[in-house]
Amino acid sequence: MEHTLLPKGFYSCAKRLGIKDDTPDFTVIYSEARAAATAMFTKNQFCGAPVTVGKEHIKDGYLQAFVINSKNANVATGKQGIEDVHTIISAVADELDISSADILPSSTGVIGVPLPVKKIIEGIPGLKSEMKKDGLKDSAEAIMTTDTFAKYRSETIDGVTLCAIAKGSGMIEPNMATMLSYIMTDAQIEPETLKAMLKQAVDVSFNVVSIDGDTSTSDTVAAMANGLAGPVDLQKFEQVLTDMLISLTKDLARDGEGATKLVEVQVGGAQNDEEAIVMVKSIINSPLVKTAIFGADPNWGRIISTIGNAEYPINVEMVSVAFGDITVFSNGEPTDSNLEELSNYLKGDEITISVSLGNGQGKATGWGCDLSYDYVKINGEYTT
Repeated sequence: MEHTLLPKGFYSCAKRLGIKDDTPDFTVIYSEARAAATAMFTKNQFCGAPVTVGKEHIKDGYLQAFVINSKNANVATGKQGIEDVHTIISAVADELDISSADILPSSTGVIGVPLPVKKIIEGIPGLKSEMKKDGLKDSAEAIMTTDTFAKYRSETIDGVTLCAIAKGSGMIEPNMATMLSYIMTDAQIEPETLKAMLKQAVDVSFNVVSIDGDTSTSDTVAAMANGLAGPVDLQKFEQVLTDMLISLTKDLARDGEGATKLVEVQVGGAQNDEEAIVMVKSIINSPLVKTAIFGADPNWGRIISTIGNAEYPINVEMVSVAFGDITVFSNGEPTDSNLEELSNYLKGDEITISVSLGNGQGKATGWGCDLSYDYVKINGEYTT
């Protein structure tokens, strides 16, 4: 998948502008035709300047380019932050000969530091001639901050192409997280349909991942569909989109800051899906659970304690808990599970925790990671 072609009519360019260091830090993804578009954003009230501008630009349901920089989030930068976004997207709009209102800007990185606008502006002239068809991986690399690998996917559905890139490894708890994801397709889909599909897909993917319980200021998931490959079976398309976003979500969790394990939590038997989601999140976010998994400590009492802290009634006599195939607690009673076997299971790099709360219809699955010494190190030294 190294040099994956973008969908029909899409081109991208990734550059090193020296925003913070000498890694790629700027990318533009462009559609030669104006595209149906939709986006979802962070709920953090200190949202980044690009988010404020992006929310305006997406209102009419159309876009023609994504413009993204990493290494600086342009958050808590006041009025100057907003001006800087407009300066950058105007320059890109002139270069690509499109309307700046059709550009969705994003920034990710350190908070509270003004963008080095001059460096960015100097990198824009000539950008159109550097656009290429096989730049998906390059764009995925240019949006990374503390990520350790590029996250990108591409699928074809009956002659239609769907591609996506994502980044994120810390300050992650949705409603989305320092999590950016951009989706491009040449399928012909109306803005309203695209919006509904994206919401459904995000709810079972990006919205159920958590690395550390902190919702970032910059979260954005955006999609463009330029229609150049014609119509598509919408049901099939939505299924592929959902699977793709779940797959990227697992990448985000696996690449959590300092993470050594991917953790999947499945909760069933709840009164409703909302209660199940809350339980999934509380288990994924428990520092005690995360550290036990890091140390392969078979202390399943931490899961029981987390379940018992629910803000809704739990019938303790109906609760069951398993790690992989090893049931440690069944219908309110401990099983005679083998702690050594459990400890060995926890040494693996993919851990599944399953919880049943009773016989309700509510269920949810979510993803996270363990909490290692390195998480503290990375975040204790982030700006230094």
